[in-house]
Formats: sequence, C-alpha cells, structure tokens
Amino acid sequence: MALFNGAGVALVTPFDSNGGVNFSALDALLTHVLDGGVGALFACGTTGEPSTMTKQERESVISYCVQKANGKVPVFAGSGGNNTQEAIAFSRRCEELGVDGLLVVTPYYNKCTQNGAYLHYKAISESVHIPIIAYNVPTRTGFNLAPATVARLCELPNVRGIKEASGDIDQMLEVARLISGKMDFYSGDDSLTVPAMSIGAKGVISVAANVIPREMQEITELCEQGNYPQAAQLGFRVNPFVKKLFSEVNPIPCKKALQLLGIDAGIPRLPLTEMEPEHTQALRAEMQKLGLIS
Repeated sequence: MALFNGAGVALVTPFDSNGGVNFSALDALLTHVLDGGVGALFACGTTGEPSTMTKQERESVISYCVQKANGKVPVFAGSGGNNTQEAIAFSRRCEELGVDGLLVVTPYYNKCTQNGAYLHYKAISESVHIPIIAYNVPTRTGFNLAPATVARLCELPNVRGIKEASGDIDQMLEVARLISGKMDFYSGDDSLTVPAMSIGAKGVISVAANVIPREMQEITELCEQGNYPQAAQLGFRVNPFVKKLFSEVNPIPCKKALQLLGIDAGIPRLPLTEMEPEHTQALRAEMQKLGLIS
C-alpha cells in the first residue's frame, strides 16, 4: 500500500507582520487544501522555510498540522539536514509529535559522496520507526542523489519513498525503473506530474497545491484512472500558472499567490524577499486566466 496517493501539498509557513508564525493563516491554508481533497500534508519542507525557523517554531507548526489533519490524511514532516546527528534528533522529535512519516532531504553543502548519502539515510532510518521519503532536489542542495543510490535505499526497511525533484526526465525514468515495486515514487515537480505518473509515480508533492489543491488532486486522479489525455489537458491549463510560481525562488511567488487568493501567508523571511512587482503582475494575470481571482 502506498504511503499516499495523489497530490501531497508542500505547505508554506505563514508568517505575521511581526515575523512570527501566523497560526490563524495556517489554519485557513490547511482548511483550503483539505477541502480541496489533497492526499497528504507536508510541513516544514523546503516550501515551509524551515532553514529560517527555530526548532520550537518547526515543532509547533508540525504539531498544528497533525492536529488539524486529525487522521484524515497523512502528515509528513521535513526533518532532514546536513548534520546527520541533528537530523536524527529532529526526526525522533517529529515521530513523538505524531507525524505519519518524514521527508528527509539529501545532505547539502557538505558535498558528501553517494555512499555518504546512503549512510546518512541509513543512520536516520535506524533511529525512527515511521516511514521516510527521501528527497532529491539538486538545484537546492548542490548534490544529486544518483538513481543507483536511490535503489540502495530500498534496502532500508522504512525508507519507503523518493521525492524526485531533479527535473531530469532521464533520471526520473531510471529511478522509476530501478525502484519499481520496491519503493513509492513521487514527482517533486508540479509540471511533470503527468509524465511521472505515466511511469509509475503515486502522485506529486506539490507547491501548486497550496493554491490550486483541487486541480492538482484532479490531475493525479485522472492519471490513476488511466485517463492521461484528460490529465494532460488539465496540466496544460494550469502549467502557465505553475511556471509563474517559480518565476522567483520558492516560496516567494506561492506566498504572493495565496495573498492574492485571500489567505494571508505573509512574506518570506530574509534572505528571501517579497515578490518583485513585475513578477506579481504576471502571476496575477495567470490567476485571473484560471478564474482564481477577478
């Protein structure tokens, strides 16, 4: 049985005007995505800005998501890092908070070997009792988890999935081939959801689902039904908007889109900044085309 099917939402973390976590806005966001039918919640992943949050803030956001989901959908917590011992400690803490699984990004900055990455995941895996989804996003980390290393991770009992966000179709194909029937595979790129699911992905871990949860979930459901032509057409419709969500570093545009939608996600913490006016205008135009705003 898959860890989840469909669109898992990589949640933003709303901040208030004083820079703290805005739990009222977080509640509104969670209501919005749950009403949109998403398959899972991902708290404090890349989109959630954990690198600028304190440990206590991350714990409070993760705990809030667990309580709000109330068992309706699984909740995964971002618990990775480039310090293996710290990643182990926080992964254990997330397990205590009641999450259903962990999203563990590859080590970054240290520039480890492929074997070092494998041993990093092995050490975390041996320290917790809940499923782990490994997360490969080389544009962020400067490290690419090779398909052969992903295949090695299948040896670890509770490393149950991979979020593949390299953006490389050839790599995605090779990962899918090597882990078929052994590990759940999820697209880490919204725009590649349909091709990823056509080769066996269970769904997508989605930034866009913060804003358009129903549409992203519908794309995945159409794929599950084998209706790839209709899924592709819906993908074609939303992809110009998705592209604008990455016109600046994520989650800058996503937070602006939520603000335009009426959910006060605030602005990112430095060193990220508010969206530039010309990009905001282009984002607004795509949202108007989709009928999200007037």
